Amino acid sequence: MAQANDPQATRDLPTRTLSILVENRFGVLSRIAGLFSARGYNIESLTVAGGSDPTLSRITMVVRCGPKLGGQMVKQIEKLLDVVKVEDLTESDCVLRELILVRVRATESKRATLLNEAEIFRARVVTATPESYVFEVTGDSAKIDAFLEVMAGYGIDEMVRTGKVALPRAGRANGEHQQVLSFSSGL
Repeated sequence: MAQANDPQATRDLPTRTLSILVENRFGVLSRIAGLFSARGYNIESLTVAGGSDPTLSRITMVVRCGPKLGGQMVKQIEKLLDVVKVEDLTESDCVLRELILVRVRATESKRATLLNEAEIFRARVVTATPESYVFEVTGDSAKIDAFLEVMAGYGIDEMVRTGKVALPRAGRANGEHQQVLSFSSGL
């Protein structure tokens, strides 16, 4: 069994995506994060934001652990005060997205090529200077990683990545799944 505090052993574990709906109160995030740190597990990404109900916040957390520990952590989180609902979305039909802002060197001779390659990923230019572009890209982790790989050839000066946000594709009404309709922009 791999030790949680052994970085190499932990890196070999799969990631789990947890969605936690909590009361919007101080200290909730600290108590949830404390469950993981007390056991020596690192949180790979963490996103917290309000939603349609201002009294609630959704925490999307990606942790590197096996399914057994993931299940144990869900049970422990459910016991905490102010926790409304916990779901392990790892094997669920859900929408996962990340956002990245990245400053890429843009010499005059490569600007047109850089913009064409960025367009393939539907990257949006947020700001431009004579030396660089700042791109915004939204998508799943594979898209973000592929974009970064292409941009690395131009030279990445700086970047920030949000981590995952996730929602099940279908909400539940009276314990049953609702019909899901998918739309594509066709772009």
